[in-house]
Amino acid sequence: MRQVVLITGAGSGMGQKTAEFLSKRGFIVYAGSRKPLELKKSESLYPFYLDITDFENIQNGVSDIEKKEGKIDILVNNAGYGFVSSVEEATEEQMYNQFNINVFGVLRVSKAVIPLMRKQKSGIIINISSFLGKIGLPILTFYNASKYAIEGITDSLRYELGDFNIRVHSIMPGFFDTKFARENLVTNDKTFDKNSPYNKIVSTLAPTIVNQINNGNDSVEVAKMIFRIITDDKFPARATIGDKAKKFIPMRKELSDEDFERRVREYYNL
Repeated sequence: MRQVVLITGAGSGMGQKTAEFLSKRGFIVYAGSRKPLELKKSESLYPFYLDITDFENIQNGVSDIEKKEGKIDILVNNAGYGFVSSVEEATEEQMYNQFNINVFGVLRVSKAVIPLMRKQKSGIIINISSFLGKIGLPILTFYNASKYAIEGITDSLRYELGDFNIRVHSIMPGFFDTKFARENLVTNDKTFDKNSPYNKIVSTLAPTIVNQINNGNDSVEVAKMIFRIITDDKFPARATIGDKAKKFIPMRKELSDEDFERRVREYYNL
C-alpha cells in the first residue's frame, strides 16, 4: 500500500523539492502551503491550503486527508522562516511571530497528526531544524532559539511516542540555495538602520549569511535524506546535511564552549 505523506511549507524550497521527489517515487503527498497554487497537482501530489498558525485549519486538513486516504504515514514539519534582529530592538509581536511559526506551528501540526498515527500504531515525524539549532549567532537569536526548541521537541517526542511505533527525527541542514534568503528572512528595520548600535555586527554578518544561503547546497539533498529516513527504520535520531552543518556540528561536539565560540568569531569575523 502506498504511503501517505503530509508536508508543511511545501510551496517552495526544501518543502517543494521534497514533495516533488517523494511523489515521483510512489508516495501520495499532501503538500500544505499558504501558496498551494505554486505547486503542480498530479496523481500523487495534492497541494492544499494550510495555515500552521490556525489549529482549526490544520485539523480540517488532517481530517480531509484521513477521510480520503484513511491514514497519514509520514509528517514532515518543514514550514518556517528566519527573523533577523537584535534582542534589544525586537518587538513583542516580532518575537511571538517567530515562535508561532517555527515552534508552535510544529507542535500544532504534530498534535493534529499524532492521534491518527497512534491509532495506526505506526508513523514517522521528521522535523526540519537547522545546524543553527545547535549553534548560536548574533542577530539570529530568535531563529536560533526556535531551532533549539525543535531539537528539544524531537528528543522528547522520541520518548513520548516510542511505545506507539512512531519514529521522530530531525534534520539539521546548513545553508541551502532556496528562496529562504530572498523570501523567508524577515529583518528588523531598527537593527538594520545605520544608526543601530548593532550596525557593525549587521554589516559584517548579514551579507555573509545571505551569500552563504544563496550559494548553498541544492535542496534536493534534503529530499533525498528524508527518503532515506522513511526507508530506514534504524536511521539515527538526527542528521546533518550541507557544508556548514558538517563543518560546525562535529566541531561543536569536540571543542569546549569557549574554544568553539572563538572559532565561530574567527570564521564570521565577529
